[in-house]
Amino acid sequence: MTIRQTRRRFLTTISMAGAVDLFGVPRVRAAEGVLETTSVRLANSGLCIAPQYVAEELLRAEGFTDVRYIDTPPIRVGKIAHGEIDFSLDYASAFVSAIDAGEAITVLTGVHIGCQELFAREGIRTIADLKNKSVGVQAIGSFPHVLVSVMATEVGLDAGKDIHWITDPSVKPMELFVAGKIDAFMGFPPEPQDLRARHLGHVILNTAVDRPWSQYYCCMLVGNREYVRKHPVATKRVLRAILKAADLCATEPARIARQIVDGGFTARYDYALQALNELPYDKWRDYDPEDTIRFYALRLHDGGFIKSTPQKIIADGTDWRFLNELKHELKT
Repeated sequence: MTIRQTRRRFLTTISMAGAVDLFGVPRVRAAEGVLETTSVRLANSGLCIAPQYVAEELLRAEGFTDVRYIDTPPIRVGKIAHGEIDFSLDYASAFVSAIDAGEAITVLTGVHIGCQELFAREGIRTIADLKNKSVGVQAIGSFPHVLVSVMATEVGLDAGKDIHWITDPSVKPMELFVAGKIDAFMGFPPEPQDLRARHLGHVILNTAVDRPWSQYYCCMLVGNREYVRKHPVATKRVLRAILKAADLCATEPARIARQIVDGGFTARYDYALQALNELPYDKWRDYDPEDTIRFYALRLHDGGFIKSTPQKIIADGTDWRFLNELKHELKT
């Protein structure tokens, strides 16, 4: 389902013109050539991908006339690979698994770190304490299952034997946690904000602050491989708009939180503001996205989740040309 009418009203009421002027985005970038397409489809799913929600006017300033948001599941990589959407932020380790499986995606940049928090009950203080405890995931092989498994392996646990995995496709792990049916689960915005407000559970690992996870991107921007191949000018302009939107999320969190709530992208302003303040959206200049892909590829390979080497993952599924150009252009 495409963008709802409330979001269309949102686009007529927000004032992104100031942001366009601030970043000096010209309507036409003659030196880059003519846009091969003026259409782009982005995912609508999850609070942590906020830069996508505030990028529309920046995209229009780049020359796109048909900008659509498509409702998607929390893990969006399959929709991108199959051409149902063109670009989205998603989790780095999910991209590594998809590239290993031969999915038609191209990772373009990292955007931010730290949207994943591992919540647990009292008495569980570390990941090692998850031994013989129950952890909720939507399904075995899902992104949270793989990530928690990798984290458990890092501290010497056998994730397959030492952890009791509780799966229920019809009930979110957070609901099971609130109901007292599991001991831990991996939360993503706005779930951590909700649990903190309700004083439920506590965080035993936060990828925004805990090493080594805080040293690598959690969310990266990926494009459909065919779109990137056929439309390099459009791809660079999409990337430029998303990175500038990320800067806005970092510098003006209160305004951006209000805009995405008014636009119907998320329900609660307080949770949106907290997430925007907590997530370091300005880190896209500071980290090396290839390091992130290599980091997760090594761990997924060692854990038996993928067969490809990090070098093959990087060669088959990444393209840093656009980012390298934009880092120079957007260095201030």
